[in-house]
Amino acid sequence: MAEHLERLILEGALRPGEKLLAERELAVKLDVSRPSLRDAIAKLEERGLLVSGRNGTHVASFLSQIADPLVTLMRNKPDASFDYLEFRRSIEAAAAGLAAQRATGPDRDGIRAIVARMQAAHGQDDSSEEADADADLHLAIYEAAHNVVMLHIMRTLSDLLRNDVFYNRADLYSRPGVRDLLLQQHLAIADAVLAGDAQAAHAAADAHVEFTLKTLREIRDHNARVQVSLRRIGRTDLIDSGA
Repeated sequence: MAEHLERLILEGALRPGEKLLAERELAVKLDVSRPSLRDAIAKLEERGLLVSGRNGTHVASFLSQIADPLVTLMRNKPDASFDYLEFRRSIEAAAAGLAAQRATGPDRDGIRAIVARMQAAHGQDDSSEEADADADLHLAIYEAAHNVVMLHIMRTLSDLLRNDVFYNRADLYSRPGVRDLLLQQHLAIADAVLAGDAQAAHAAADAHVEFTLKTLREIRDHNARVQVSLRRIGRTDLIDSGA
């Protein structure tokens, strides 16, 4: 039983932070005795995979030991978004290619459902829901790649992305025409994965992250120029006009 629960955690079926059912309900669901379940949970607690307390038993956020310090570092490093996207570019393209080769029926159904959400949000001009669907689509593709190392690393980074640690998605969406282009790019990735075309999926994902990198650099450079202009204007307050 411990091995079964461990496999569910490793495969991503049980996610960090999720609360397990109460012991009685969980034993019924898994069709095991409560003593056997209790023993399995104790073993996984010893391994650091589960955490039990007054509020029940939760899947341990074991990657938070990496993610929490990373958040602090990233917030204090102006170019962190570019470092992240450079890393993500290679991983994302590889994941899309693998997903095209390995996606199961349920994986494809999940991707289709997220794409429908994204299109609906885009049509309703709901940028918040569209951003959530964006993150969900990328995560669904990582899951469809069926590579557990890739999944757990990118799931942690996906959580940081949702919280705008690396960059503010509102800035990205505010650029004229960008939301439409991003939707087209996401549809191209999803279509290639669903069609089982690994080469097209790899290329579409690579082009998507490259576009995001380019756009964010343009935003950064524009904002830097604005700050220079503001400093020039503000400098008049430092000058003695009577000299």
